[in-house]
Amino acid sequence: MASSLTKDSVRPGTPGSGKTFFGHPRGLATLFMTEMWERFSYYGMKALLPLYLVAPGGLHLSAATATAIYSVYLSLVYLLALPGGWFADRVLGPRKTVAVAGAVIMLGHLTLALPNAGTFYAGLGLVAIGSGLLKANISTMVGHLYDGPDDPRRDGGFTVFYIGINLGAFAAPLVIGTVGENVNWHLGFALAALGMALGLAQFLLGSRHLDARSDVVPTPMSAAEKTATLRKSALWATVAVVFYAVVGFSGHYTLNWLLVPITLAGLIIPVVVIARIKRDRDLDRTEQSKMSAYIWFFVAAAVFWMIYDQGGSTVSLFAEASAKNTVFGWEFPVSWYQSVNPVMIMAFAPVFAWAWLALARRGKEPSTAVKFAMGLVLIGASFFLFLAPLAIADGGHKAAALWLVGIYFVQTVGELTLSPVGLSVTTKMAPAKYASQMMGVWFLAVTAGDATTGLLSIAGVDLNKTGIVALEAVLAVIAGAAVWMYRRKVRELMGDVH
Repeated sequence: MASSLTKDSVRPGTPGSGKTFFGHPRGLATLFMTEMWERFSYYGMKALLPLYLVAPGGLHLSAATATAIYSVYLSLVYLLALPGGWFADRVLGPRKTVAVAGAVIMLGHLTLALPNAGTFYAGLGLVAIGSGLLKANISTMVGHLYDGPDDPRRDGGFTVFYIGINLGAFAAPLVIGTVGENVNWHLGFALAALGMALGLAQFLLGSRHLDARSDVVPTPMSAAEKTATLRKSALWATVAVVFYAVVGFSGHYTLNWLLVPITLAGLIIPVVVIARIKRDRDLDRTEQSKMSAYIWFFVAAAVFWMIYDQGGSTVSLFAEASAKNTVFGWEFPVSWYQSVNPVMIMAFAPVFAWAWLALARRGKEPSTAVKFAMGLVLIGASFFLFLAPLAIADGGHKAAALWLVGIYFVQTVGELTLSPVGLSVTTKMAPAKYASQMMGVWFLAVTAGDATTGLLSIAGVDLNKTGIVALEAVLAVIAGAAVWMYRRKVRELMGDVH
């Protein structure tokens, strides 16, 4: 597919010149296809996860516990993106780190495929570790393909990359979800492993098209630093093993001993990391100013993802229990709802990419702050819309599937105004000292949002209650209004980044 979409470069001498992919560097095709297969594996497992957790044939947990596990798992995936970026910056470089990540993710899915409840959480952990290693670095490599932050193709390139993400995400619930729900849960997880294997093969075969910067280790560790890091890691691992062994053998262990620390870490670590970068004296005045602006985008994104990611837990579990999951009388698997968002992304992402470029030519493209404000208002609107099917269910009826499709539609439009733009602005505003790590910082916003959802679920808050849904919707709209009101101040702090 990639080769059929290439044409002669119109900008010889730029990164990836020679052949292009939709007018972008040829390496984008490699990253596009790799991410497509990785997302196929990830989103297939993600669509099955909450349903497997509550199913009588699965772990048969309560909806609150399932939401907590799902949210904490997502939080951990994005939390580990930060050490994933650090690992690339200090040890292997982005390209080699992504290759290792693919192998770890595949092993995690294979572990989930084992019909043994005891290995389930180990499989989730392996997928989370591999995803953390991969996420920040593959996005960083997309940034490497362009000729600096002012390359006009950059935002469009991230949008095309986003289509690859969503092509895999669209197919995954239809294939993996159907097999998992209707045939066997663990066979569904095995198909996710196959998807990651295909993604890894694609990456290894096409990595020659990547920019040379993707092989560079920006700040390699000395031998002494490696020894010290290994010693500290071994010490903390030993402490954790001893602690949980004592709790377990004493008979006091419950799942919350695992969930609560991860959730708190998901809230505390993002704050600590942002504060550490902001206080770094190696950053010059311009970089400090950009970091001040970035904090606005970070907080806005955390609020956005807190609501958005409930589409796979809160809304999905509502669909399983209280919706008519039928089309013209034909019943479809609940996991298929997770294909609605990616198919809409594929339909509308090219429209948004074209619209931003058309507006830019006229000097009327909204600023990054305005795009973020739009995304927050739209994600709030999606939960205002959610109030309707909740009211129908409270009346003792099943809500029509179109209500849920409408929720995912509004969330998709909001996502397109915020997420690709956030990826792009992160690479533009990253201080040189924190090249790959800054993409990990961006993903910490997802960690903070999902950790908040997880903490609410652990505390016993019913996220399918009308009052809670309305409160979250109002919070998002207020946050969007605040970003819009201070947009000029944020623009000044961004300096030369547009």
